[in-house]
Parts: sequence; structure tokens; C-alpha cells
Amino acid sequence: MALPAWLQPRYRKNTYLFIYYLIQFCGHSWIFTNMTVRFFSFGKDSMVDTFYAIGLVMRLCQSISLLELLHIYVGIESNHLLPRLLQLTERIIILFVVITSQEEVQEKYVVCVLFIFWNLLDMVRYTYSMLSVIGISYDVLTWLSQTLWMPIYPLCVLAEGMYFIYSHLYSERRDVLRVFSIKKKRT
Repeated sequence: MALPAWLQPRYRKNTYLFIYYLIQFCGHSWIFTNMTVRFFSFGKDSMVDTFYAIGLVMRLCQSISLLELLHIYVGIESNHLLPRLLQLTERIIILFVVITSQEEVQEKYVVCVLFIFWNLLDMVRYTYSMLSVIGISYDVLTWLSQTLWMPIYPLCVLAEGMYFIYSHLYSERRDVLRVFSIKKKRT
């Protein structure tokens, strides 16, 4: 019995990559759509609870994206390992270590802006990669995939820097309040 064409050995890699990119695209487009609808429904108030509304799905998508390092290492994808490793490491540290651990700063607008930038880039990248795997090419999508990161990455760095400043200010404030409360208890 012959296997269907998409299950034959030479197509398994492409089928796997297509499904992986499709899952990532669906996750990131859900996040982006959810953020957009919430903004048009609730205005600025939606930006305050962005992390509470979509944080779980964002963490899930970023966790799944760690598979890309394995894909590159094994040879399934032909990207460069170091740039992807740096990008994923940065996102994982910011999302899991910094944002998740500090509830006071999760309500800042910069979290919403950072999530918008990340998801915009990933929606374009995963759409381009998904269609490339099956041999479909659109000039506009190719152009977006190759150039969108140029203005967005500096804006991401700016947003991440602002987030670290907020994070540092709140951690210092918390330390000062803790020291002050200890001194009050002693007297």
C-alpha cells in the first residue's frame, strides 16, 4: 500500500514544518487579533491588562518557538543558529523572568506595545515560512518578511529598555519600602 504523497519520506520534513509554522501563525495571529479587538472595544483600558488576557498564550507560543533551535541544529531549517538563539533567549528572559515575576509592571503600556511588535513580526515571519515550505511565494509577503524587522527591531529594543527601567524602578521602590517597614517594626 502506497503512502499518500504528503507522508512519503521526502515530504515529511515539509509537512512537519508546515504544521509547526501553521500552529505558530495561529497562536500569534490570535494574540494580535485579541489585542486589537480588545483595544477597539475597551480603548486604553485594554492595554493595562494585556498580560492577564493573553500572557498564557504568549508564553505558550514563545515556549514552542524554542523548537526552532532544535530545527536549526538538526538541519530541518537552514537559518543561522546564533541570531535565532539570541532572539529567543532575549524574549524568554523578558517574558518569563522579568514580566511574569513582577506583577506591578505587568500593567504598563510598554508590555502591550512589546507584545504587538513581537506578534506583528512573528505573524509575517511564520506566514512567509509556512508558504515557502509548500512553494508559494508572494512578492509583498517576501518584501515584508525581509524588511519589516528593520523598523520594528529598534522599536522592540526601545520598548524592552523602557520595560527594564520600569522594572528596575519598581524593584528599587519595593526594596526601599521593605527596608522602611523593617526599621518601623524595630522601633
